[in-house]
Amino acid sequence: MTEIVGQEAATFTLRPTAPFNFAATVRKPSNFSTMCVAHTPGRYWQTMRWQDRVVGVRMVDRGSQASPEVEVTVYSDEALAPEYADGLARELRWRFDLDADMAEFCRRFSDDQVLGGPVRRWAGMRVSSPYSLYEFLVVTTVLQNTTVRRTAAMLQALFEHYGSTVKFDDRELYAFWPPSVIEAAGEQELRGLKVGYRARTLARVAGIFAAGGIDEYRIRDLDRATAQRELLRLYGVGPASVWYIMFSQFHHYDAFDVISPWEQRIYSRLLFDEELVPGERILQEVRERWDEWRMLASLYLFEDLFWRHSEEPIPWLAALIRSLQIRSQREEALAPEPDQLRRHRLGDRHAIVA
Repeated sequence: MTEIVGQEAATFTLRPTAPFNFAATVRKPSNFSTMCVAHTPGRYWQTMRWQDRVVGVRMVDRGSQASPEVEVTVYSDEALAPEYADGLARELRWRFDLDADMAEFCRRFSDDQVLGGPVRRWAGMRVSSPYSLYEFLVVTTVLQNTTVRRTAAMLQALFEHYGSTVKFDDRELYAFWPPSVIEAAGEQELRGLKVGYRARTLARVAGIFAAGGIDEYRIRDLDRATAQRELLRLYGVGPASVWYIMFSQFHHYDAFDVISPWEQRIYSRLLFDEELVPGERILQEVRERWDEWRMLASLYLFEDLFWRHSEEPIPWLAALIRSLQIRSQREEALAPEPDQLRRHRLGDRHAIVA
């Protein structure tokens, strides 16, 4: 593991479209948070491996919901060319979906019987991901069939062996490695870090990216059907998980085609106030209610639920989390070796198993 000490190297201002909610955009309580990010009210830090260079990024909320403004400071161990800073600014605009037309979404659904409350409370929240596509796949791979504590331990082992630490702005955060490093390490070395059957997925995915077999920047410009076909070529990505990637990384707001069993229970409560409703009925309901916005609507529902749960525990959600923890521990213990699997299902975008 290498150590990078970053000094202030560039500053710029990003102006998202209005409305904008900084807090809800940079922090998602339902999602697993890696050791690459940190936040306090009004401030957010992360590391980025961008154009083969590792930097630290600080974002500060300087505006309002109606007149948003985000001050960005970039920290590096060497000088940065203006072109680098410009490219990084464009990348941050994409990763945090800062150019989205949230006004239309909020206008259409602020009075919706189910969605209205979350929209009014979090108006301007964006789908966001601090990660590149490769990094996102690493995180979802180590989320497979396990608890958050176990995922954190596996990620820490990977960061300590292959990543970097970045010290900047009185923070110390991990940074991801380039895919070629994992490809060179190979499956057997990864198994020595106690990641289990995930070693093969991590090695194969790294190999694809190291060889230039997939270009996430080109995929951003593709229509949904074509982008989905491209992503399904990746080892470990199947129909049950591709829609998470389509939404989180490529901002397709209608990418809601499959529902996992635990999400089924949450939607049953939120939409029908019942313990369990058939998945097809839930999918039909969200299509009819929110149409091309249905995955964005899901984001608002889930994050609102978990924000409320973090402030005052919701009994039925707490019980579901406990049951998932037990099930995840059992599933990891019984998980087959990669040779027995045709295709691994990547972990869910949410990490509610505490």
